[in-house]
Amino acid sequence: MTDQPPSREHLPHACGVYIMRDAAGAVLYVGKAIDLAKRVAQYFNPNKPDPKNQQLAPLIRSIDYIHCASEREALIWERRLILEHQPFFNVMWKDGKSYPYVKVSWEEDFPRLRVVRSKRRDGGAYFGPYPKVTVVRGLLRTLWKRGLFPLRPCDFDFTRTKQLAWPKINACLYYHTRECPAPCAGRISFADYRRIAERAVLFFSGHTASLRRDYERGMRAASRALRFEEAGRFKENLEALAHMSERVRYQEVRPERVLKRLDASDAVSDLQQALELKHPPHAIECFDVSHLYGQETVASMVRFQGGEAARSEYRHFRIRTAPAGDDFAAIREAVGRRYRRLKDSGTVLPDLVLIDGGKGQLAAAGEALAGLKLKVSLASLAKQEEEVFLPGGEAPLRLERSRPALRLLQRVRDEAHRFAVSFHRLRRDRRLFDETAG
Repeated sequence: MTDQPPSREHLPHACGVYIMRDAAGAVLYVGKAIDLAKRVAQYFNPNKPDPKNQQLAPLIRSIDYIHCASEREALIWERRLILEHQPFFNVMWKDGKSYPYVKVSWEEDFPRLRVVRSKRRDGGAYFGPYPKVTVVRGLLRTLWKRGLFPLRPCDFDFTRTKQLAWPKINACLYYHTRECPAPCAGRISFADYRRIAERAVLFFSGHTASLRRDYERGMRAASRALRFEEAGRFKENLEALAHMSERVRYQEVRPERVLKRLDASDAVSDLQQALELKHPPHAIECFDVSHLYGQETVASMVRFQGGEAARSEYRHFRIRTAPAGDDFAAIREAVGRRYRRLKDSGTVLPDLVLIDGGKGQLAAAGEALAGLKLKVSLASLAKQEEEVFLPGGEAPLRLERSRPALRLLQRVRDEAHRFAVSFHRLRRDRRLFDETAG
């Protein structure tokens, strides 16, 4: 057994779950991080001694990771993997602790809005879990004070048929301050109260755009008036909204699903090694061009993150300036338009730009990037022999057909081709329809 720490160069600066294993492959520890590379590096930092790390670090021989779309998704994967493997160095979930949910107690005649620690099949509407409970509680308090969802805060047991005793109603502070609509006293009808609960369900399902705009306007107005404490509260609420609306792609953590996600991250690591890249190509963007004898020329761009398709990031381009049938010029235009926009907006560039084609297409993309004075790792994949071309390379790189790196490149390239062809057909069908209608 070697005393050298495991390689961590394959870990991306991205959100996900890391899985630390010993020499036999057994899981020692599972954790989540917003930035995998930075978080894992802390375990091997001699300047930050920690009792747990001092015992854990010498045992680690390999580190796997699963890319996640958000901190909430990472939380769910972390919890399920810990429950499945019961790693020795994980104590949180073994102790029965859990992250909270927001619950609308829909099973009650007059629902309440609460933070709970477990999700049950009781008819209630659950949202979460949320890693940062403090910001969630703060937002719930704000929503209550603003009267957006004035659901009853009490634990009194009453229904439409079982009335609450008057002495209890009269002793309630919220009844007298009118902060509660007081369904117990008949101040609001059953139907109207349930509509408030329905709005709360919509809100926690992600329908927060109008409230977000209100907070943004309030923050700007408070900042202009130098009311910085008030502006800070608006900012905290905006952060809470963003935290609660994070995208979660989780369905169920089954062994085959875990294996698929691990295979995807392994392919990214293998691609880094195959192309000798300085950083793991966590974010890959690929371009392809499609036309029919130079007519209705279009280009596509697909994006893969962590070895998986990020379909919400796909883009297509109607080629405007390139001569008909000139694939090189079309690639040059599409790449230039894409990264000019990213450069102007200050958006982080991908780790690797892949072009569907050979040396000519690769050179055209390189010219577009050079014209923007951008430095991005670049490669192309030619269909016929599945050869990989790199800038400045004399001969193409031929990877083994079974190698994960090549399979990942093929998946990305094929997806870009599919997306380009489908957009081209759509444009062509529209043109034929317009001509026929005319």
